[in-house]
Amino acid sequence: MTAGDVKNLLLESDDEFKELAARHNDLEQRVHELSHRHYLSEPEKVEEVTLKKRKLQLKDLMEDMVRRHRQRAVVNESAAPAGG
Repeated sequence: MTAGDVKNLLLESDDEFKELAARHNDLEQRVHELSHRHYLSEPEKVEEVTLKKRKLQLKDLMEDMVRRHRQRAVVNESAAPAGG
């Protein structure tokens, strides 16, 4: 199972993952707004940096959840009796 497959599965089945993804998307939209302005005030520059850091934290949390889910899947597969 690829990381993308696991991410899609978690988006469908895990409320915490869905919430993290939604928050990440909201931050992405705001960063996009700020990055397309011709000029940013000092508070907007600080906001942009802060948003990027928060976005990265959320991405790290989501990737950790995907990694843990994949590890559990591997353990479950190896513990399952051989078919046939």
